[in-house]
Amino acid sequence: MNLGLQNKVALVTGGSRGIGRAIAQALAAEGCRVAICARGSQPVKEFLSIQADATKPDDIRRVVDTVIATWGGLHILVNNVGGGGERDPRPVEEVPETKWLETYERNALAAIRFTMLAIPHMRRAGWGRVVTIASLQGREGGGRPWYNMAKSAEISLMKTLAMNRDLVRAGITFNSVAPGRVLAEGNDWDAFRRSDPARFDALMKQELPLGRPGTPEEVAAAVVFLCSAQASLINGACLAVDGGEGRSF
Repeated sequence: MNLGLQNKVALVTGGSRGIGRAIAQALAAEGCRVAICARGSQPVKEFLSIQADATKPDDIRRVVDTVIATWGGLHILVNNVGGGGERDPRPVEEVPETKWLETYERNALAAIRFTMLAIPHMRRAGWGRVVTIASLQGREGGGRPWYNMAKSAEISLMKTLAMNRDLVRAGITFNSVAPGRVLAEGNDWDAFRRSDPARFDALMKQELPLGRPGTPEEVAAAVVFLCSAQASLINGACLAVDGGEGRSF
């Protein structure tokens, strides 16, 4: 299948590792010119690598301006940057407000800022794809409330923009992806697997229909399709990429 992505310009936020890195690699394999940004982004020869802090509006604008100055346009935005889902041992009512605000800014507000800056360039091109990486719990509930609130907000943002006729009829679609448990080098699940492999394997077999977590490459494959010309009718969806882990229809 020809995905129609040759020479499209793509920006993947938080693209230096894990799911973001896999998405960037998959888009590049389809012929996209790919830029990534991350706080600790190191130069990667196949990408335009930009060091930036996604909680700083000036950094976000600099990233988008750099992409435009380099390639003259922007067709695809993958809002992958995020975090802040760490556990807190305190009762939920004692978790400081700063944790809620910081998590919201790292996830939802970063997605808002990048998206608002990308839209004018997609309008000019008459074609655009915005895909935001949320989470399964943000789609269904559960987990740490400060993180789920932010991820649910990202899903709502994509759905609401997808219903904006002015944007969609300009050729831009908006979707979100909700990964389940994904094993990536250096993430929490990887740390659990390394520290107690027997318990990790037992938990995966007990809780996951496939008996294993997903991989960044499996999430990336779904994202690349949503970014493609072939996905033109998919707009406003929140696609669970979870191997059946979720409980909703």
